[in-house]
This record gives sequence, C-alpha cells and structure tokens, in this order.
Amino acid sequence: MYKHKDFISTKELTLDEIDFILTSAEAFLEIGKREIKKVPTLKGRTVVNLFFENSTRTRTSFEIAGKRLGADVINISGSTSSAVKGETLLDTVRNIEAMSADIITVRDSHSGSVKFLADNVEASIINAGDGQNEHPTQAMLDLLTIKQHKKDLNGLNVSIIGDIEHSRVARSNIHLMKKFGMNIKVFGPPTVIPKNVEVLGVTVAHNIIDAVKDADVIIVLRIQRERMGKLLIPSNREYCQIFSITPEIMKNAKNDVMILHPGPINRGIEISSVVADSNRSFILDQVEAGVAVRMAMLSILAFNRSGEL
Repeated sequence: MYKHKDFISTKELTLDEIDFILTSAEAFLEIGKREIKKVPTLKGRTVVNLFFENSTRTRTSFEIAGKRLGADVINISGSTSSAVKGETLLDTVRNIEAMSADIITVRDSHSGSVKFLADNVEASIINAGDGQNEHPTQAMLDLLTIKQHKKDLNGLNVSIIGDIEHSRVARSNIHLMKKFGMNIKVFGPPTVIPKNVEVLGVTVAHNIIDAVKDADVIIVLRIQRERMGKLLIPSNREYCQIFSITPEIMKNAKNDVMILHPGPINRGIEISSVVADSNRSFILDQVEAGVAVRMAMLSILAFNRSGEL
C-alpha cells in the first residue's frame, strides 16, 4: 500500500509501494480502451493543476486523468496566476487550498519547491516536476511501459542518453530502477554528465556504441537548453553526429530493445524520426501509460485523504 499524503519523489519508495502503484495503474489502463472512458472514483473531488513551466504532455495527462475519474479539474498556468503580481508560491497554493481543493499537482522551476509546499499545506501535493530535482510520475509511467512489454523488471540493462545533468526524469528513473537491480548506464556530452554520478549506482559509457549495445531499454533525453548555458553542448549538428540515436547506431543494439523518450522530441537532434517512429519505439505507449499512472496516483491520494473510496 501507499499511505502517504503526497507524491513527491521516487527515492524513498519501497518495492511494495511501487508494486501497488503499478498494479493500480495497470487496472486504469483498461479504462482508456473503453468507449466511455470514465469512472466516478473522484466524483465531487477537486484537482488543481498548477504549472509554472510550459507543459503539454504532463499537464494534459493529469487533466485527462482527473476527468476520467470524475473529478472537477482546474488548470492554472504561471502566466495567469497571481505569482506574476509578486505573490509567493506558498500563498498561491494556500489560496487554492482555501477553495477546498483536494489534490494539487505542481510543476515549478525551483528544485525542492514542491516538497516545501507539501510540508506546509493540508492538501495532497503531486510533484509534476521540480527544477532539476525529480519528475516521479514520469519515472513511474516509464516503469509501467517497460513492465508491460518486458514483464520482469529485475536486472534489466537500461541506458539513459542525453542531458543527464539537467534531467529530473533521469534522477527519478535512476532512484526507481536501482530498486529492481537494473544496470544503468548514462551517456552524453561530458559537460552535462554530473560529477561523481557513479555514486548514484550508475556507470558512464564513453561512446554511443557502448551505450546502446547491451541495453534492454534506451531512454533518450531532450537537450534542455532552457536550463543550461549556451556553451555546455556543441551545436545541434555536432550533437547529432556524436550523440544521436540513428538507424546506423541502432544496428549495434538488441533486436528487442525498447526506445523511450519523455518528450518533447527534437527530431533529427537527439533521435532520428526513423527510430522514433520504428517498432522499437514505445514513446506513444509512454503517453498512454502516463494517463493510467496519474489516474492511479490521484485515486490513491484521494483514498488516503478520506478512506472512503
């Protein structure tokens, strides 16, 4: 069981909690295949999506998840919130909470801000991405996607390729996957590989062939130029030549390797369109799994709040 008020990080999750979330999400996958994609699980509950960073997949996924569960869903972006008038993030969330919001999903550019909010409000808080720290529901949907196709998670070889330094997706996945004894390699420009990253229990590949050749799963990351200085990576052309996942590079990979990407995809830079659209790509499966995982987390937290669901 998962008995916490909030969902902030994958770091402290137990295997039992992970299994409970995945099992719940698997049950919700079926709802997306129905003609009527709705259940009354959260009828009468209010979910607020508060996003201070741009997002398409995550915010839409949370919105669809809430509505499929029957909740009243409100979306608020940073540009339309009172934060632009100088209101603090905590004051914004306390005001939303005062309107009887039950669950608030928050995406913010400051690492640790979502945990701070969770510690200072009574509403349940879900971390939809905080700075360079974590993106726990993305890691859970990645794990669900892998489980759906690989069945056994234990001992899989996973390569994470791209901008590791600025990737909250990478951090959440590393914390989560190490619990299953997965062997994780990271690869990317040396300037965006964190110093002493090996302390997280990962190894560093030194070329793209080494990164892909034994992998059961390859997670390709977007170059996050909005979070880095201009001199941390080469030009797009040079990046593509050295670090991109192309059909030629994929000749060195296993035939049944899974390609994942958290999105948005920069086609022709970190991954070619041919690979992104191939039968090795499970990127759209991730999107489908994302709705199920977020339905699971919303329903679990709502149950924890009331004990009546």
